[in-house]
Amino acid sequence: MSTQFTVAVPEGFNLHTENSAHILLSSNEAFLNPVQEFNRDLSVACIRVWSEELDKEKETRWIKAKEKKRSKMDGQHARKRQKVMKDSEAAGVGTTTEESGEQGDGENQEKPQEPEKRHPNKVVILEALSATGLRSIRYAKEIPLVKYVIANDLSPAAAAAIRRNVHFNGLGPDPSIPQSSTSNSDNKAHDKIRVNEGDACTLMYNHRNNRVDVVDLDPYGTAAPFIDAAIQSVNDGGLLCITCTDMTVLGTNNYPEKCLSNYGGVPVKGEYCHEAALRLVLHAVSTSASRYGRYIEPLLSLSIDFYVRLFIRVNSSPAQVKKAMLKTSMFYICTCCQAFYEQPLGRMLEKKSDNGNVNSYPKTTPGPPVGDKCPECDSALHVAGPMWSGPIHDTDFVSQVLSHTESHSEHYGTAVRMKGMLTVAKEELHVPFYFTSGKVSSFFHCITPSLDDLASALLHAGHKISRSHASAGSLKTTGSRQDIYDIFRCWVKRNPIKNVSDKSPARRLLAKEPRSEANFKHHPDSVTASSKVKLVRYQETPRNWGPGTRATGTSNQKRKARDDDDG
Repeated sequence: MSTQFTVAVPEGFNLHTENSAHILLSSNEAFLNPVQEFNRDLSVACIRVWSEELDKEKETRWIKAKEKKRSKMDGQHARKRQKVMKDSEAAGVGTTTEESGEQGDGENQEKPQEPEKRHPNKVVILEALSATGLRSIRYAKEIPLVKYVIANDLSPAAAAAIRRNVHFNGLGPDPSIPQSSTSNSDNKAHDKIRVNEGDACTLMYNHRNNRVDVVDLDPYGTAAPFIDAAIQSVNDGGLLCITCTDMTVLGTNNYPEKCLSNYGGVPVKGEYCHEAALRLVLHAVSTSASRYGRYIEPLLSLSIDFYVRLFIRVNSSPAQVKKAMLKTSMFYICTCCQAFYEQPLGRMLEKKSDNGNVNSYPKTTPGPPVGDKCPECDSALHVAGPMWSGPIHDTDFVSQVLSHTESHSEHYGTAVRMKGMLTVAKEELHVPFYFTSGKVSSFFHCITPSLDDLASALLHAGHKISRSHASAGSLKTTGSRQDIYDIFRCWVKRNPIKNVSDKSPARRLLAKEPRSEANFKHHPDSVTASSKVKLVRYQETPRNWGPGTRATGTSNQKRKARDDDDG
């Protein structure tokens, strides 16, 4: 949350304050979108929680290593004492404290060693597309376990703005003073943010042999050109943070050829297109990682306003790379009722060897799961994907970020929104995709049932349900689309409709009889039960929201196509 900050603002600049960071902005020098404060707040919280968990893991390994070393040394001392005693007994003389290796009063007395202290593990963050430097400054000031941040931008005007703002926040030297005139102690004191002016991909490729712990990609548009370099530059167990604002490509079917070229998959035409956008980006990251023997673990994947934001852990394991095809699927989408049918690219088979060991290996799946027509309404199907079909969140990680946000809400200007969205993400089922009652009702031309009626009917039928963070009024369920439509068929029998054309898809949907009778009685585990917690789960659209207009750097110099926003 913004704090009081009084300082003389140079002429020609405006002061922008966000939480602990204060930056100077001039006209059209570098792009900054104030609406993206939620993105930056969320990023600070996620990287902070991740870095603290990484430090705990390394501390546990350090303690185990110390215990193993101590146990080994104790064993060596015990064997040495036993050997001295045996030699003494064979010689027929008694043992002394010195001979037995115990402490005595002479010169052989061992001095007690000071316990070895462990220093906290600090992380290096590379923000490849930094613009004003606001995000890097917040990382350096608000994440305790940061060693230093590399803030990069291709534009000379943006790089100059970053240096100015870094110095303005006391994190770097004065850019107006030559570096040669500053002492080494001054350089060390201002080493929290290292500013680089250059191509983002070149910088990341140069870190392939000296990897960083966190890579943050927040471009103006798609992050696709930077994903390969980012994958190679991040450490094992490291964090990859990605923003994509090209939702006209990811979230619609207007430019399928562009989506395929950027992300390696075809988008979805349906109400759940925002979740499909997340899965398309995850697929692009997963396939890029697989080329280098690495695999991904999505920690948090969110569709927010006009963009998607993902936090992905990257590890190396050839065995896990083989399983990537199990989490990749094609989807057959009905052009009319939006029913979807998943076709995984792979399945895991088990083969028992002669010695009794069970070996697992991936194999392609037979398909397709349906014919060329939708089984529900007999309409044409179109193909979407391939895309990531595994979990898009890590529930434990989301719980930790939510707990951190609740205990540090005064540190985040958008804490209320963070709590709401993280709560929904924490409860979200790990299945594709969501649906809304109103949209399905439009297919049947019927009165829209309440969310509680639908949730209760699904629960009584033995299915699990949750909401989706991507859409207000949405539901996700372990039940199939046929299970959902059977409930609506029962609902229509209770609430009859009139004047349905014989050529209407609704007529074909209603022509099928439900396989069982739906129970609409309120279920205690319905979504309305969790709604009793006073949280704003779905925010109103922020004022003046949108990706904004690209900065031009200077009045007579147009920024190149890879220039970024700070958003």
